[in-house]
Amino acid sequence: MVLIFLDGDAAGIGALLLFLLVFLGIFGLFAVRRMLLIVGQASVVVLERLGRFHKVCTSGLNLLNPLLDKPRRVYWTGMRPGQSIIDLREQFIEPPAQSVITRDNVGVMVDSVVYYQITDPIKAAYEVNDLVGSLITIAGTTLRNVIGDLDLDHALTSRETINNKLRVVLDEASEKWGVKVSRVEIKNIQPPEDVRITMEKQMTAERNRRALVLQAEGEKQANIARAEGEKTAAIARAEGSKQSEILRAEGEAQARLRTAEAEREAIKMVAEAIGSSGNPAQYLIMQRYIEGLTNMARAQNSKVVFMPMETSSVLSSIGAFKEIFANEQPEPGATPVPVPRAPQTRQAAITPANPRQNE
Repeated sequence: MVLIFLDGDAAGIGALLLFLLVFLGIFGLFAVRRMLLIVGQASVVVLERLGRFHKVCTSGLNLLNPLLDKPRRVYWTGMRPGQSIIDLREQFIEPPAQSVITRDNVGVMVDSVVYYQITDPIKAAYEVNDLVGSLITIAGTTLRNVIGDLDLDHALTSRETINNKLRVVLDEASEKWGVKVSRVEIKNIQPPEDVRITMEKQMTAERNRRALVLQAEGEKQANIARAEGEKTAAIARAEGSKQSEILRAEGEAQARLRTAEAEREAIKMVAEAIGSSGNPAQYLIMQRYIEGLTNMARAQNSKVVFMPMETSSVLSSIGAFKEIFANEQPEPGATPVPVPRAPQTRQAAITPANPRQNE
């Protein structure tokens, strides 16, 4: 083994060289670290050289001058202080609940959310001090202005209109900051408790009114349908009665025609039977006369009937038939009314005009 002993001066120089080498190595690593800047996807870094804007470092590997270049740091509300990476993705902010007074002097609490996207990182870094804080403030003031022009009922039912107005106003105001406001949404509009109770009662009454209206409309439609059905049925019954009457009339006409034809055949047969020695018409008249006498004899009312009739073979003349009496039967339960008696007369006999015809 060979031992090498260094004196004190040599040992001090060696330690100093070692320290120098270590320092140079650390400085080299630090310089390399400052020279290389890696930026993530959809993010940028604003780079300044000697305090002035130099360039925008996009995603990937970027080379810097460690002695002259320095990233621009931003101090925005809701972000880590001194952050140098600017996110280009669409983001959202939730402003605190705003107390807003509507046009009809009702105070409501409104919650909203704003979606935005940085389109120009240079303007976002240099045109405004606190981008997120400015957006929150202008969103609150714009919300008060928009809802303050509406009644409570319109504010509750016109959220789409409110969202569009807010988006347009915020987009115009933030355009110079390099920000695009894509949409604004109203999350909740909360009226006071007493107003909410009143609105619930009003809603209940409105629903009851709608139910009654719908019920009345249903009954109306049912009555109309029922009336239409009755009308159709009446028309059908009338048509049936009409057809029935027509058929009955046709049947009676056919019956009369058949009767007339039968009588014609009967008269023809009687005429053939009598021949030239008699008159068929006189035979038929005598037949009707006998039937009439039979019907009068069956009647219950007392009548005086005059029936003149001339015959050549049996009777030469008939003067009159006097008072054919028949006792009327009183109806059951009726009080008999005394009727004055008519003077008794002798029933007229049928006397032939020529007595010699009976011999």
